Formats: sequence, structure tokens, C-alpha cells
Amino acid sequence: MLLMGTKVGMTRLLQPSGESVPVTVIKVGPCVVTQVKTADKDGYSAVQIGFGAMKARNSTQPQIGHDAKAGSDPLRFHREFHIKPEEASNFELGKALTVKDLEGQMYVDVIGTSKGKGFQGVMKRHHFKGMFASHGTERKHRSPGSIGSLCSNRGYGGGLVKGKRMAGHMGDERVTCRSLDVIKIDAEKGLLLVKGPIPGANNGMVMVRPATRLYKSKAKKVAAAAAK
Repeated sequence: MLLMGTKVGMTRLLQPSGESVPVTVIKVGPCVVTQVKTADKDGYSAVQIGFGAMKARNSTQPQIGHDAKAGSDPLRFHREFHIKPEEASNFELGKALTVKDLEGQMYVDVIGTSKGKGFQGVMKRHHFKGMFASHGTERKHRSPGSIGSLCSNRGYGGGLVKGKRMAGHMGDERVTCRSLDVIKIDAEKGLLLVKGPIPGANNGMVMVRPATRLYKSKAKKVAAAAAK
């Protein structure tokens, strides 16, 4: 199960125990099932969902027709998630998926695009310590240092070794925050409150799914809750 939503911002939620928990508010859905893929027709089983209404003049004719098959107006974002073949009957074109589908989940994964920070040096991008601040260092304090000895894996040839940490574009990349605690679900307003920060700026699109990999301590809590 995968849902899309919008990051609203951060706030604090006061628990009955008196603890103040920092939470991120996510406006989840409603998402529309725009296509159900099957192994016979498409080679694999998956569900495609759409989110975010947009004006038809800003969309394309193929996209308008694709969403119209599901009885929906043009949608801005489309994503898909794999399902088991026997689960295909649980989804149909035009079905709305909301935050209610996450009820009962103790932990979720949130996927977003981190804030872009432009072109940055190695000290900010990779946490290099830089050069000495004294003893004759002149205007090289934030330099990465020599890279000539790493021109290739065997010491010869042109170009640097792939993955060499250098200055460059920072941020604006896909980031997944795993196993975030679900603090509260407001089904009426379509809000999901998760503990801690998530990637991206306010009003940015994020994807939410049930946690796929849990730490041992959290896995024990889920097992204990299921046993009750």
C-alpha cells in the first residue's frame, strides 16, 4: 500500500503523560486508483494511483484520457506499488484511498525529496574538516586537498575514481525516513501525524507506506500488539 500526500509542517503534540512530542503533519490523499496492472496483461501485478488535482489546460491529452477512465479529473502525480496477484480484486478503477487505510499501523515509511542546497563545497557537503587554520595556510582553509593520487583505482588513466567525494550539487534527492512512529490519525481531516521530521519543504509531495523494515525493538512492539 502506498499513499501520497502533502507535507503541512511541524508542530508539537502534548501526550496524556505530559510528554511533548515533535510531529510532522501530513495531509494524506485522497488518492485515486487510476490503473490496475495484472501479470497477464502487463507482466506484473501493481496498482497505479494519482494525487493532486490540476487544471486540464496544464495537463496533456493522453494524461487527461488516462485519468478519465478512472472517472477522475486530471491528476498531477502518479505512482504505483506492487501487489500480490490475489490482491488485485481489492482495487478497482476510481477507488479512493485515504488516510483511513493506514489505521492500525504503528510505524510508516515516508518518502520525499530533500531541500535543494545548490552547489556546495566538501566541508558542507561531506563534512570534511578542511585545512589547518594557521601555520602558513593561505586562502585554502576549505579546500578538499590533493586528488591526484586517486585518478583511478590502479593509479593510472584519466578521470577520477567513481564516487570520489568532491564539491557539487547538494540536496534535491529522494530520501526515505524509515519506521516513523504514527502518533495520531485524523480521518475526518485526512491528517497523519508522525514523530520527527520528514524530508522536503512544506507543501511538498510525499509518499507514505506501512513500514517495510523495523528495528528489533519496534518489531517486538508490533508483535506484542498483534498478540493482544
